Amino acid sequence: MLREIILTEEGQEELRIELERLETVKRAEVGERIKNAREFGDISENSEYDDAKNEQAWLESRIAEINHILANATVVEAPKRSNKVAIGNKVTVQTEGGAERQFTIVGIAEADAARGKISNVSPMGAALLGAHKGDVVVAEGPTGKEIKMTILKIGKK
Repeated sequence: MLREIILTEEGQEELRIELERLETVKRAEVGERIKNAREFGDISENSEYDDAKNEQAWLESRIAEINHILANATVVEAPKRSNKVAIGNKVTVQTEGGAERQFTIVGIAEADAARGKISNVSPMGAALLGAHKGDVVVAEGPTGKEIKMTILKIGKK
């Protein structure tokens, strides 16, 4: 099943910056590592060479992935003012236990839970989409436990 690729303007810019760094700086670094590893002699039992080639394969795969995302993504702009949660919005919620959390709703290609960016297709992101300030939404957490959240604020990133 193919899923539409959605990016925020910020996510698109972050990917462009990453792509440029990978294609210039990282490619040159890996190329230099491979060159240096070849100088050690027999490459059949050369772990430095193997590591560098593995990194090169990962690098080229990531470059291809980013190019695919950028070529096929729909870029959305967060609504300037919104009374309901949409992709690109920063949402402040309060959990049942009283803790406040802040999330930015993004497409799956730029989701990063450690930075508070949750995907629109994740259980929590999907529960928040379309909800209004004051609404109580329920989502399944990572452990399978139900999480109830009250939406306190909806804003632009």
